[in-house]
Amino acid sequence: MAAAQKREGRRTRAEQRAASVKLILDTAEELFSLHGYFGVTLKDVADKMGIHAALIHYYYDGKQALFDAVFERRVNYAVTVRTAGLDAYETKVGKHPTVEGALRAYYDGAFDVYINGDEGWRSFGRIFAQVNNAPGYGAEKMDAYFDPLVLRLIGLLQKRCRTQSPKISFGAFSLRRAPTRSFSRAPGVSTVCRTRSADPMILKRCAKGS
Repeated sequence: MAAAQKREGRRTRAEQRAASVKLILDTAEELFSLHGYFGVTLKDVADKMGIHAALIHYYYDGKQALFDAVFERRVNYAVTVRTAGLDAYETKVGKHPTVEGALRAYYDGAFDVYINGDEGWRSFGRIFAQVNNAPGYGAEKMDAYFDPLVLRLIGLLQKRCRTQSPKISFGAFSLRRAPTRSFSRAPGVSTVCRTRSADPMILKRCAKGS
């Protein structure tokens, strides 16, 4: 009986690997969010974990690979949430969207995740803001993951406005960057949002996230 209990309490190799990877990603996520991509080394991550850097190299082939894993761990879910919101809204309204409705469909799920999620989502929000606004170590990821969503938003706005105006496209792509400060829950976000946006929906969401 005691031997059976011991076997039940022992983690499998796969479980041990999953736990190690999660701890590495959690630690790296926190450090990248605070210091940026260029302000963190693999040794920094290892030192914070109290391990040798060789263990991180065992799982990840360098800092870029680790950063990619940190980013992709949550961004896939973020994209899925926004896609579901746009799908549901488009099914509901058909050819008669509104500007506010389209923006809510695009933003609401994302704001809910960042506002109600755990501390890891806050760290990811800061990384998201860095990647979204600084080329050189991840801006191309934003193009790959979010440009298709922005194009869908543009399509909805064009239905509402009955125009192919380039101003709609410019405004929609600008919106991709606009809320990232609030996603990171940076200090003073409510003030920033109030001075830069007149949209009551954005103001309400920013207030919750501050």
